[in-house]
Amino acid sequence: MKKMFIVFLIIITVLVLVVVAYLQLPLFGANPTGERLAKIQTSPHYKNGQFHNLSDTPTWTGDTSIIKGLYRFLFEKDKNVAPKSPIPSIKTDLNTLPKNKDYFVWLGHSSYLLHLNQKTYLIDPVLVSATPLPFGGKPFKGADIYMPNDMPKVDYLIITHDHYDHLDYDTIKAMKDRIGQVIIGLGNGAHFERWGFSPTQLIELDWYQDITLGDLHITALPARHSSGRALKQNQTLWASFMLQAGNKTIYIGGDSGYDVFFKDIAKQFPNIDVAIMENGQYDKDWANIHFLPNDFIQAVKDLNPKKLLAVHNSKFILAKHAWDEPMKLLSQSAEQENLPLFTPKIGEVFYLDDNPDFEKWWERVE
Repeated sequence: MKKMFIVFLIIITVLVLVVVAYLQLPLFGANPTGERLAKIQTSPHYKNGQFHNLSDTPTWTGDTSIIKGLYRFLFEKDKNVAPKSPIPSIKTDLNTLPKNKDYFVWLGHSSYLLHLNQKTYLIDPVLVSATPLPFGGKPFKGADIYMPNDMPKVDYLIITHDHYDHLDYDTIKAMKDRIGQVIIGLGNGAHFERWGFSPTQLIELDWYQDITLGDLHITALPARHSSGRALKQNQTLWASFMLQAGNKTIYIGGDSGYDVFFKDIAKQFPNIDVAIMENGQYDKDWANIHFLPNDFIQAVKDLNPKKLLAVHNSKFILAKHAWDEPMKLLSQSAEQENLPLFTPKIGEVFYLDDNPDFEKWWERVE
């Protein structure tokens, strides 16, 4: 028994050392320190060593715990959690699109390219993997058509928060020399500085802070979510953003659960041209931090945009609902509620001044 106990201790020690060593890899980024941490500590949204939502926001809802939630995720997934055939998509050459038009190109999940007033924006690019592990996190067939080398040079990279399905180290590393300025919530600059970005490239904003960069005016706004790439959570700020460029006002939603601040955003910005919002990868177990379908509709009604685009779906398995449920339910609600929903396929160019009649592409997938 003594020998078995010693062997057990050796195995546990080795496993702990392996985990500790693995967590030192660059992909995990870095926690804020020094002047960056001192600035964070002055934020009204930071207390007791971490950022907090405007409303009390337990990650797990009801009687759910992390153990129950993990069990349900592993063993209670819908049988159609992944598509049996490829996701419809179009491989557009992003380097040849017109410079004098405003457009949106969805890259799958929450990644997309915006072109506004002759400037290019890349939002939450995850083009390699949505997990820090060497396995899993791979995209569905058809949703995997874009890689970092397909991306054009971008004037602004916008990251809503540092979770792996919104901030992919391999994508950022591959694109580093094609990125101009990086717009992020407080604290996220620590990741980018570790990855070789210059401090002068980084613009870190607290909620309700804004900045003018040439013809771009951008405001960081609340989201109801969380952050973290390693063991220590909520050291960096998650956010939504309002872009005002040229004659357009664009809302970038980021991950969020519902809260009353959507009404406040609408009062501050009563003429939103396009709202790009997260629809999918939800669950009643974490309804506080991801829209359930009805909450999504309420947030859209609060914001009252002229055009609506739905992302955060149809690329990865991150929840246990059927892969096409988010778009099916949203499409039905949009027709019932007369919402201005547009549904381009991955890679399909949406020129923002047009009103195309996109197909219900998810209906063509087995």
